[in-house]
Amino acid sequence: MARQQQPPPWVHAAFLLCLLSLSGAIEIPMDLSQPPTITKQSVKDHIVDPRDNILIECEAKGNPAPSFHWTRNSRFFNIAKDPRVSMRRRSGTLVIDFRSGGRPEEYEGEYQCFARNKFGTALSNRIRLQVSKSPLWPKENLDPVVVQEGAPLTLQCNPPPGLPSPVIFWMSSSMEPITQDKRVSQGHNGDLYFSNVMLQDMQTDYSCNARFHFTHTIQQKNAFTLKVLTNNPYNDSSLRNHPDIYSARGVAERTPSFMYPQGTASSQMVLRGMDLVLECIASGVPTPDIAWYKKGGDLPSDKAKFENFNKALRITNVSEEDSGEYFCLASNKMGSIRHTISVRVKAAPYWLDEPKNLILAPGEDGRLVCRANGNPKPTVQWMVNGEPLQSAPPNPNREVAGDTIIFRDTQISSRAVYQCNTSNEHGYLLANAFVSVLDVPPRMLSPRNQLIRVILYNRTRLDCPFFGSPIPTLRWFKNGQGSNLDGGNYHVYENGSLEIKMIRKEDQGIYTCVATNILGKAENQVRLEVKDPTRIYRMPEDQVAKRGTTVQLECRVKHDPSLKLTVSWLKDDEPLYIGNRMKKEDDSLTIFGVAERDQGSYTCVASTELDQDLAKAYLTVLGRPDRPRDLELTDLAERSVRLTWIPGDDNNSPITDYVVQFEEDQFQPGVWHDHSKFPGSVNSAVLQLSPYVNYQFRVIAINEVGSSHPSLPSERYRTSGAPPESNPADVKGEGTRKNNMEITWTPMNATSAFGPNLRYIVKWRRRETRETWNNVTVWGSRYVVGQTPVYVPYEIRVQAENDFGKGPEPDTVIGYSGEDYPRAAPTDVKIRVLNSTAISLQWNRVYPDTVQGQLREYRAYYWRESSLLRNLWVSQKRQQASFPGDRPRGVVSRLFPYSNYKLEMVVVNGRGDGPRSETKEFTTPEGVPSAPRRFRVRQPNLETINLEWDHPEHPNGILIGYTLKYVAFNGTKLGKQIVENFSPNQTKFTMQRADPVSRYRFTLSARTQVGSGEAATEESPAPPNEATPTAAYTNNQADIATQGWFIGLMCAIALLVLILLIVCFIKRSRGGKYPVREKKDVPLGPEDPKEEDGSFDYSDEDNKPLQGSQTSLDGTIKQQESDDSLVDYGEGGEGQFNEDGSFIGQYTVKKDKEETEGNESSEATSPVNAIYSLA
Repeated sequence: MARQQQPPPWVHAAFLLCLLSLSGAIEIPMDLSQPPTITKQSVKDHIVDPRDNILIECEAKGNPAPSFHWTRNSRFFNIAKDPRVSMRRRSGTLVIDFRSGGRPEEYEGEYQCFARNKFGTALSNRIRLQVSKSPLWPKENLDPVVVQEGAPLTLQCNPPPGLPSPVIFWMSSSMEPITQDKRVSQGHNGDLYFSNVMLQDMQTDYSCNARFHFTHTIQQKNAFTLKVLTNNPYNDSSLRNHPDIYSARGVAERTPSFMYPQGTASSQMVLRGMDLVLECIASGVPTPDIAWYKKGGDLPSDKAKFENFNKALRITNVSEEDSGEYFCLASNKMGSIRHTISVRVKAAPYWLDEPKNLILAPGEDGRLVCRANGNPKPTVQWMVNGEPLQSAPPNPNREVAGDTIIFRDTQISSRAVYQCNTSNEHGYLLANAFVSVLDVPPRMLSPRNQLIRVILYNRTRLDCPFFGSPIPTLRWFKNGQGSNLDGGNYHVYENGSLEIKMIRKEDQGIYTCVATNILGKAENQVRLEVKDPTRIYRMPEDQVAKRGTTVQLECRVKHDPSLKLTVSWLKDDEPLYIGNRMKKEDDSLTIFGVAERDQGSYTCVASTELDQDLAKAYLTVLGRPDRPRDLELTDLAERSVRLTWIPGDDNNSPITDYVVQFEEDQFQPGVWHDHSKFPGSVNSAVLQLSPYVNYQFRVIAINEVGSSHPSLPSERYRTSGAPPESNPADVKGEGTRKNNMEITWTPMNATSAFGPNLRYIVKWRRRETRETWNNVTVWGSRYVVGQTPVYVPYEIRVQAENDFGKGPEPDTVIGYSGEDYPRAAPTDVKIRVLNSTAISLQWNRVYPDTVQGQLREYRAYYWRESSLLRNLWVSQKRQQASFPGDRPRGVVSRLFPYSNYKLEMVVVNGRGDGPRSETKEFTTPEGVPSAPRRFRVRQPNLETINLEWDHPEHPNGILIGYTLKYVAFNGTKLGKQIVENFSPNQTKFTMQRADPVSRYRFTLSARTQVGSGEAATEESPAPPNEATPTAAYTNNQADIATQGWFIGLMCAIALLVLILLIVCFIKRSRGGKYPVREKKDVPLGPEDPKEEDGSFDYSDEDNKPLQGSQTSLDGTIKQQESDDSLVDYGEGGEGQFNEDGSFIGQYTVKKDKEETEGNESSEATSPVNAIYSLA
C-alpha cells in the first residue's frame, strides 16, 4: 500500500511554465505601436525530404504588421522571379513547390528571414537548408571470409554517406536478426565484431543494413559468407552450455587485445550538452569482460550508463566537468589490457545573459546586455535593424561597451531592433531585442475580478498582467487594507504576479493589485477561495487472492464539498477498463472471479478540478501452477526409469507436490492412472515399473490453489515381460441359484499382468469330501459351477497365468453354493406388553438344517387391526421388525397406544422368507396424547387475549381434558405461573389481561388417564407502540404535503368530488331514484362481535366460509355442519358418558343435525370424530 498526494498532472506543467514567465520581460500590448519580434522559425540545420515540398518557417509580430524578405547565401532572394517559391499570407514562411517539377537540391543553401516595419527590422537565424539523401550501396562481390576458430573477426559495414546518418543493423540474407552477445556485437561505427569466432558462427551469413529516416528505406549490403577452420569439425549442440566450451572444442586460450580503438591510448572531443560515447571492443579467448573507470574520480552515476554488453560508456548532457581521462579494462583468465581515452569538452556559444526587449519612456536611461560563454570564448557582434552597428547612423544617446549598449535620455527616434550575434568555431547564437520608447499610463491586461480557487497548504500565484511606460510599480493589498504584500509568505515577481508560498485558511479573501507610474494608476482585483484538500483516508491494501475469488479494494475519500469529486482507477499506471467482472463504486472497486491477468498494482485516483490524491495497492493472484514441460526419460532399466521435467510457473503459490501419472496402450489405452507422488522441491524421480507395460508418463503440479493441467506426455518405454507375481484379489464363491455357485474375482490390471495373454486358472472342490480339484482356464473375471447341492461349502483357488508362466500358488477361499427358502417357522411365539408403544417377543429358534442357507435374521410382521376408540379408522398397513442373527427374543417399538395388533414371525436367509408362524394378537394400553393442533393466540384489544386450538391428531386414549399454563413476562422479568384446566370438548378460552404492557407465554397440553401429553407453546403478540406510528406518519405527512405532485393530486380529487356532487344534485332535482336498502325491508345480519372491539382475524380457515357453504338471501352465512355443538355428536339430544363418567359422545356417529342459531357457548364446540378418523 502506498500513498501519494499530488495535484493533477496539468498543474505541474502549468506551474513550470509560470515560473519561466515570472522573470520574463513585460510585453507591449498588441494595440500599441512596437517593432517586429520573431515568433517562429525553422531550425538552424533544416533537413527536408526530397519527396515533399520545402517549407522554411518565419513568423513575426509587430504593430504595424511587419513585412518579410529573405536572403539566400547572404544575397537578396527575389521570390517573385521563381514560380516555384511563394510566401504564405501574413507570414514570412517560404513554400517551395515541386509538383510541377524541379530538383530540391537546387535550393540547398543558407537562408535568413527579415521582418520589418517602420520601427525596425528583426532577423531570423541563418537556416541551413539540406535535402535528405539515401544513396544506394555500391555493388561489390564479397569473397567468403575464412577464419580460424577462436580468432577475432571484424565485418565492416561502410554504409554510404546519408543525410542524416542512417541507422545500422545486421541481419542474415533471409532477414533474420543476428543474435548479439558479449562475444558478437555491433560497434558504434556499424561494424560487426567477433571477439572470437566459433564453429556455430558459420551457420548463417551476415548482411549489413542501413535504414534512412526521411525516405523510410532500407539499403542492404551484399552478405558476407563465413567459413570457419576448426580442429573439431563436429558441431555438437550439447557443448554450447559446457562450462569450458573452448577447451571442449580444442580452441587455444589467448590474452585480450583491442579491436577498437587501436593501441593503448586515443582522444575524443565532444561538445557541451551532447552525449559522449566511449567504446572499447576487445578480442580474446575466453571472451574478455570490459570495465570502465575515470582517472582521478568516479564515473558520473547520474549521467553514465553502459551499453552494448559493457563495451560502450554513454555520458548524457556532457559538461566541462566531464573532461579528463577515461580508461577501459578488458580482462579474461589469461590476463588484462587497458586503453586510455582523453576526453576534451568544447562548447558552442550558450547564453549567460540574453538581451531582452527594452521599453523606455522619453528621457529614460536603459541598457541591452549580451553575454555568452563557450569554448573557445565566443566573439560578440552588435547589429541594428539587420545592419552592423558600425555602419548605422550615429546616435549621441547610444554607447557601445563590449557586450553592453547603454542608452541615455532616450527619445522617440531611438526606437529600433538590435541584434546580438555571438559565435565561435562550433556555432553561433543570434538574439533580437528591440528598444521601444512609449509614453503610456498604467493599464491592466487581464479580466477584472477573477476567481482563483486553491487547495489548502499549496503554493499559488495570483497574476496581474499590466503595462505602462515608464514601467509602473506594482503593489498588492488584501481586502482593500493593510500594507503592501511582499516578504514572508508573499513574493511579488517582476511581471507583477504575487506568489503565496503556502496557502492557509486566513489567506482567503480579495486581493487588489495597483500599478502606478507618473502618468497615473490602474488596479484589478482577484478573489481567492481556499478549499480543503482531497484526501484518501481509507486506502486500498495489498492483497493476496486465490484465482476465482472476489476481491474488494477500498478507497474512501474526504474532499471539499464545493468541488466535484471524481474517483478513477489505474492498473499498472494505465487507465483501468471496468469490464463485466468488475464493479466500481464510490468507495471501492470489486473484482469478481479474480484471474491471473488481474495481478498488478491498482491505483485509486481521487481528483477534483484543483487537486488529486493517489493510493496504490498491489494485488497478487494465486493461481494454479503452469503445466510442467520437457519431460525426459533417462537411466532406462528393466524395472525402473528416471523421469525429469522442468517445472512451470507456480503463479505466486509454491508448488507442494508433483503427481506422476502413466498410461498403457494394452488394457486401457487412453486412461491415465496415478503412479506416484513427489514433493514440490524435486523435478526428477526414479519410477518403479512393472514388466510388459508400454508406459507413457505425464506430470501434474499441485499448489494450494489447485492442480495444473497435465504436462505433454513423455515418449513411450516398454518393459520386458515376466510371469505374474500376484494372483487376482477379492475371490468369492456365491450361489445365484439354489443349484449353482458363481466364482468371481477382481481382474488384474496392466501393471500386474507382467506379460501377454493374461488368463486365470480356476479350481474348486467340496470342502467336506476332500475330492480332487476341478479346474478350468478362464479369460474373464467369473465362472459358474452348476449342479451343486443346496448351500454346501467349497474350497476355491484362482491363479494368474500369462505367456511367460504361472503366478504364485493362490490362497484357498471358502465359498458356498446357492441357498433355498427356509423350511420352518419360529414356534412358541410369546408376547409381553412393555408399555403403550412397545412389546417384548420371545420364540423358539428353528433347526439349522431347515434354514437351507445362511440365517440372516428373524423377522416380525405386524399390523394395526383397530383402535379402541370407537369408529376411529386406522391404517392396516403391514410393518416389520428385524432381529439379525440367530437369537430367541427381541423388542418391537413405535406402536400406537390404545390399539389392537396382530403379529406373525418368519426366519430369513439369503434367498428370502420362510413360512409364517401362527398369528398372535395383542392390545396396547392407553397412552398420552400428542400436542393440540393449530394452537392460535389473538389479541383483539389491550384488555383481552383469545386462545383457540384443535384436538390432538393422535389422542392415544380417551381425552379427559386440557391443561393451560401461562405466565406474564416483561423483558427478562417473569410473573407467577397460572394453571387452567378445561373439559375435553373445550377449544376456546378468553383471558383478561392484568396490564396492557406485559406479554404472555402459553403452554397447552391434552390429558388422558395416563397423563398429560406433548405441549404446544405460543406467545401473545407484542403490544403496539402508539407513539412511533404517529410520529412516523407525521414526518411522512410533512414530507409528502410539501411535494408538488401531492398538492396537484389533492386538487384533482377535490375537483372530481365537486363534479360528482353537482351531477347528483341535478339528478335528484329531476326525480332520480337511488337503490337504497331500508332497514325495514332487508334485515341485516347480527353484528360481528369483532367489530365492537376493533379486532381483525387474519386466519383464512376460521373466518371465511368453507367450500360448499351457501349465503342466505339476507346476506348472512348459514352455519355449517361443523358448528361446535356437542349435541350433534351424541346418539340423542344429549351427550353420553361411560359408567366411570368419562365423556364418549365425541366418538359416536352423528345421526341427524338440527339447525341452530349459533348462540351456543364457546366452551361446547369442535367435533373431533373427523379429526380422529385421520389417526
